[in-house]
Order: sequence, then structure tokens, then C-alpha cells
Amino acid sequence: MKELNENLRRAAEAIRGARALVVTAGAGMGIDSGLPDFRGDRGFWNAYPMYRRLGINFIGAANPDHFERDPAFGWGFYGHRTNLYRETLPHRGFHLLREWTEAMDLDYFVVTSNVDGQFQKAGFEPERVLEVHGSIHHLQCTKPCCMAIWDNREEIPIDLETMRAGRLPRCVHCGAIARPNILMFGDYSWIPARSSQQQACFDAFLADHRGASLAVVEMGAGSAIPTIRMLGERLGRSNGALVIRINPREPQISPPHISLACGALEGLEGIDRLLRKQLSG
Repeated sequence: MKELNENLRRAAEAIRGARALVVTAGAGMGIDSGLPDFRGDRGFWNAYPMYRRLGINFIGAANPDHFERDPAFGWGFYGHRTNLYRETLPHRGFHLLREWTEAMDLDYFVVTSNVDGQFQKAGFEPERVLEVHGSIHHLQCTKPCCMAIWDNREEIPIDLETMRAGRLPRCVHCGAIARPNILMFGDYSWIPARSSQQQACFDAFLADHRGASLAVVEMGAGSAIPTIRMLGERLGRSNGALVIRINPREPQISPPHISLACGALEGLEGIDRLLRKQLSG
């Protein structure tokens, strides 16, 4: 506890002294909002016991082949997730991050491997968010017949016993089956144009803040799919950023970066308490 408190104090000082903030998030960010933890087969099956009965793990469910061979089954998983993310409210930690940027006039950018759209729902500006794996709230053609990406406004009823969709979204251009604009496992038909445009905006943000004091707040980013963890470490090396890694299971990061062995909301609330004391003092 003493080490955690000291690291929280250092994290608050780092954010207070920053000129700009990069917020990065993996799947663990959503747990405090009540979203499922897909860590390992057991975590996935706890969230989706129907797939345990079918002998399918997360990699098997998040497979683009389903949209070719059995699209009702493919949309069973992604339709359920679409409905879940639409119903979920972002936890208080999202709002604390926004309050910091406003109170301290911090320029910011969000980078997330999550496809749930929770940062935009919490009020972060869409043009300041990079979704490296795409978004469930956008669709594309399965073929694809063209490079178009459009908003997902579909209502998709799901039979939870069979995990099959009651209706199938269609491409607005050719009428073929549509799919989420998400990078899946072994995916060769994902259209990356939207994420690539977001990446260009993030690259411009980093160029604008080259040499400035930069803090990275990384939350819930595990090592199984290390995209977000590697980004923070790269920014720490090449951009001179100070990284604050918040992770209850895998918090390790080399000094001078800061490790907080706790969940996202707990860590953000702890930093916020100390920030308020520092700013009021």
C-alpha cells in the first residue's frame, strides 16, 4: 500500500507537470463499467457460457470466417457485443480524465485497442481518438465490394441459446452481408481506412508536441495482445514521455516510468484525489 501511495503521488505530479496527455487503454479499461473480462479462455467463457458449451474460445468467436460460412453465427457474437456496448455507461474514470484535460488545459489524444466506443460516449472528441482495431459502431462489406465504411445503426436481435442473430446487416452498396469494421483474428478483409486516418491525426499530435512534457496514462493493457503496452513503451523511449501504467495483474514497467498495481478506476480516483490537493495547495 505504501508503494502504491507513493506511485500515485508521483503520477499526480507527472500529470500536473505535463503539457499534453496521451490516454491509452486496453480491455481492462471497461471492467469497471461492467464489461466482461476476456482474459484467457476461462474469462471469455465466464462472460459467454454458451460458447463453452460449443467449445469455442475468444479467438474462435472473433473469426471473420463466420461471416463467410455462417453469418448468422458471426453476427451472434458481434451483435450481442453491439447491444452490450450501446447499453453500457462509461465509468467515472473516463470523466476524471476529461476533467483533468479541462482543468489543466492539457492537449490530449486517446489511443485504444477497444472497439466499444466508450471514450466517445464519455464525451471525448472523436477526432482525438485512435481506435487501432476499429469500431463495432461502424460497418463494412464482407466482400468487400468497395472501401466504404458506414455507421452501424442496425438493430440485431440475438438468440442467447444458440448465439445466432435474428437478422443480418447488409452492405448499403451491393446488398452482400455486412460486418463490423473491426480487425479480427486472421483477418484479410478488414478495411483500415478509418483507423489509418485516426493514426494520421495521432501522428500529427505527436509532431506538434515533440520536445514537450508528455504524460501517458495507460489503463488495462495486458501482454496477451500487447499493442497498447508497446505503444506506451515506445513513446517513453522515442518521445521522452513519462508512462503511468495502471494494471492490477501486469503493472510492471521500467523506471522512471510509474507502475500502479490496481484497476483503472481505482488508479484514476487515487491520482485525482492527490491532483486536487496539489492544485488547491
